[in-house]
Amino acid sequence: MADDNTGQKAEWWRGCVIYQVYPRSFQDTTGDGSGDLKGITARLAHIASLGVDAVWLSPFFKSPMADMGYDVSDYRDVDPMFGSLEDFDALVAEAHRLGLKIVIDQVLSHSSDKHEWFVESRASRDNPKADWYVWADTKPDGNAPNNWLSVFGGPSWEWDSTRRQYYMHNFLASQPDLNFHNPEVQDALLDTVRFWLERGVDGFRLDTVNYYFHDRWLRSNPPLASSVAGTNGETNTYLYQEHLFDKTQPENLAFLRRFRALLDEYEDRAAVGEIGDEGRSLQTLAAYTSGGDKLQMCYTFDLLGSQFSAAHVRGCVEAFEHAVADGWVCWAFSNHDVVRHVSRWTRPDGATDAVAKFSIMLLACLRGSICLYQGEELGLEEAELAYEDLRDPVGIRFWPGVKGRDGCRTPMAWEIGADNAGFSTGKPWLPVPASHRARAADAQNGDEQSVLSAYRSTLALRRRHPALVSGSIRFLDAEGDVLAFIREGGGQRLLCVFNFAGEPANWALPPDIGAVAAVLAGAATGEEEALPLPALGCFLGRLD
Repeated sequence: MADDNTGQKAEWWRGCVIYQVYPRSFQDTTGDGSGDLKGITARLAHIASLGVDAVWLSPFFKSPMADMGYDVSDYRDVDPMFGSLEDFDALVAEAHRLGLKIVIDQVLSHSSDKHEWFVESRASRDNPKADWYVWADTKPDGNAPNNWLSVFGGPSWEWDSTRRQYYMHNFLASQPDLNFHNPEVQDALLDTVRFWLERGVDGFRLDTVNYYFHDRWLRSNPPLASSVAGTNGETNTYLYQEHLFDKTQPENLAFLRRFRALLDEYEDRAAVGEIGDEGRSLQTLAAYTSGGDKLQMCYTFDLLGSQFSAAHVRGCVEAFEHAVADGWVCWAFSNHDVVRHVSRWTRPDGATDAVAKFSIMLLACLRGSICLYQGEELGLEEAELAYEDLRDPVGIRFWPGVKGRDGCRTPMAWEIGADNAGFSTGKPWLPVPASHRARAADAQNGDEQSVLSAYRSTLALRRRHPALVSGSIRFLDAEGDVLAFIREGGGQRLLCVFNFAGEPANWALPPDIGAVAAVLAGAATGEEEALPLPALGCFLGRLD
């Protein structure tokens, strides 16, 4: 591990760049139409060429694939669809040879209903694992014990005719929730984490980390005031409740300390948690990352929505800085659960390439670690799919009001002239759009004006400037849709200015800011009283 400028051991995760791989859609080496671990290993050189620090692998564990691998039936093995444990070991070895860390997805809040733990738990009320999942008796009238709702639609309770009880599921009915109030469950899950630590993984992305515990007394959630007033407007009834009792319980802090203690038994390991906590995400992030004894960092969905403005980004970052005294955040604009950001943020008359290049520069300048999602370095847009092509249970259930998550999960585009853009020699599990083929990696390699080139150069610029990796952030006043802030650290002070508008803007330099030397080639010099910024333009300059 490298030393920082204080002579102390650097924390690799602080300010790191993570690249998320969705294994089923990255590279197929068998011709079955689904990506695999050998395919990821074969493409690690591409990831390394971007200048990232770590690779996050979405689940590859044994699974019935009801929720594309987020329903785990064996936490200690690779699903044959993706290969074998030996393939995983080879992937880790090659990643480490290339200087990349490996972060794997741990889905601890729930398992598949095909997991041997649940099979035993549902068999009777008095077996050794009877209390390993969240079971509850009916109300006198046969209804579920409370009003909790599933993220994926409908009640979060499923009747089981063998035990003659309901079991809880925050997501699909085939994803029963584990009972974290049972210490044996915690021990068993931590043992599965140790299994992968022993295989050399460098970190974990904790899926739905605030969903681990439920309220012991099964109290019903209150409605949101907006839903009572009839102004909610959400397509999913889950968002009509204030989720006070089915997630984000205080007992979770003690478990996260146990998790961190396990990580600390190994050198240089880290974890990032996914927090989905409507209206309280930053407070939860602060609690989960404070004190140095829980998670190293978390991410929220604050910048994964449709809002694209200077005011929104400033509001999210300042709220984090205010709420989180000693914790750390991981910012992302896209992932496997949301519409790709170039589609969310490109205006009807705009160009996606301009949004893609603007976005990576903005992301690289924010204070925190950052996460990229496969394909965004090519400027891939959200794929428009026909209903008959859908595989995501969310899209299938809520179509057409909600199209699901398949549009951001289509296969990577590697070769412009190859079948299926070089992803597979067989029929891909999801279609490869023609527009994606045109943006294939080999078509952008060597093109200095491409989105791929912009990602490589921007991440290289970030690495050259310690202030961007781990420095402080201070916002400056700006009129219109302009975001301006100063990053300071490692003996550097950098001025970062972004014009979110679709038309040019002039940003008046503060009179006390001093001399500004442009860092980006072709940018404004900063020698005038105002910075001229084109539409979706940015400026990065050194301050004396």
